[in-house]
Amino acid sequence: MRCAALLRGVNVGRKNRLPMPALRDLLAGLGFTDVETLLQSGNAVFGAGRASPAKVAARITDGLREELGLDVAVMVRTHAQLASIVDGNPFAKEAAGEPGKVLVSFLARPPARGRLDDVDAAALEPERFRLVGSELYLWCPGGVGRSRLVQTLSDKRLGVAATARNWNTVAKLLELTA
Repeated sequence: MRCAALLRGVNVGRKNRLPMPALRDLLAGLGFTDVETLLQSGNAVFGAGRASPAKVAARITDGLREELGLDVAVMVRTHAQLASIVDGNPFAKEAAGEPGKVLVSFLARPPARGRLDDVDAAALEPERFRLVGSELYLWCPGGVGRSRLVQTLSDKRLGVAATARNWNTVAKLLELTA
């Protein structure tokens, strides 16, 4: 089974520096096969046998901590899960025209019921969001860098670890895991 690992907060600023060759070596050393990385932001695809995504994420998290001294959250999705994420995009029309303004925030698990109840969606318009299982889709028509929505829907508010990727990266991860 091909999987994608999405690491949170690597190579952003001076903290959690992780060269992609080191990530590829770590994953190969953990027994994963056909390891590839995408961009410099902590995306890797690989063969993981029959292990569950949660077990794969835990192995990678432990390996990063033990071998490289990095304490970062890792979210893992299988090819089938990525296909469902792409097929279920509530902002597919927007993504077709402006893929860099659609984000998917991959969550370690679904947030507890009620965590988003106090978000005033009307005050954030024209930005919009939709939670679907362990993914939070965001439409940021003014750009991601200045988005109030991105700031509002932090992992602290969600109560779970999260890492976001733009739609171009999500589509490429789906392609690479095929």
